[in-house]
Amino acid sequence: MNVIPVRWSAAAAMGLVGAIGAMAFLWPFFASAEFVRSHGNDTPWLFAGILALLTLVCLAELTSGRLDAKTIAVLGVTAAAGGAMRVLSAGTAGLEPMFFIIIVAGRVLGPGVGFVGGALALLTGALLTGGVGPWLPFQMIGAGAIGLGAGLLPGRPGARSERWVLAGYALTSGVTFGLFMNLWFWPFLGANAPTGMGFVPGASLTENLGHYAVFYVATSLAWDLPRGVLNAILVTVAGPALLRVFRRAARRAAFGSEVTFTSSPGERGSPANEDDVVATAADHGTLAR
Repeated sequence: MNVIPVRWSAAAAMGLVGAIGAMAFLWPFFASAEFVRSHGNDTPWLFAGILALLTLVCLAELTSGRLDAKTIAVLGVTAAAGGAMRVLSAGTAGLEPMFFIIIVAGRVLGPGVGFVGGALALLTGALLTGGVGPWLPFQMIGAGAIGLGAGLLPGRPGARSERWVLAGYALTSGVTFGLFMNLWFWPFLGANAPTGMGFVPGASLTENLGHYAVFYVATSLAWDLPRGVLNAILVTVAGPALLRVFRRAARRAAFGSEVTFTSSPGERGSPANEDDVVATAADHGTLAR
């Protein structure tokens, strides 16, 4: 299904990124109060770790022979297009059409390229819009996960149902992205959190989950739903055309094809042996005279 399959080395690297990302998002529901006090300012280390692990994914693909110049070019185009779409909206009212590009690229090119392309697109958009901050590593993980999930979606490429499957995924992932993104700052609201919505260090899992659910519905759902709806509409309207463009480019690029050089005996410009070389040189000499 995917143009660029994922090798085991890249899959292991992405699994490591996913494990670290899960801990970075979900630690408030399992950490003790002492952990919160001692590790509340570790986000810069997380950012450095995510960039290092993304580099590890790229190196894993490079050493396996999958990440050639064509794949790097596709990653660059995906990151640039996603970053440009983010510049156009800058997340106004939750409207972020960049995820439309990430979803289509992940669907066509596979989960590995979808993951790295999604993370790089978010990083590119952040650099272009000045959106670099402690939230950036969390956004990169979230965008990469959306591209990864698009590459793992079931269904036959080109089927009539593909558009609707991608549209449903765009709607769901747009809301889920915001659901997880709030977790980067929610534990640190402290007294600023509304009553019954704040993080309580050391409280039970059920209590903190209940507080966060109320906080999300009250403060973020109205912001995240437009993101999902917009990307679902874009997938429905423009998705089939963009899928064809990506697939046509992928066919012409011939990802994964091995390049071999052969010469046929007697072919002009490709003599097969020394006698052919001499004969060819004699012919040229005769023409020169």
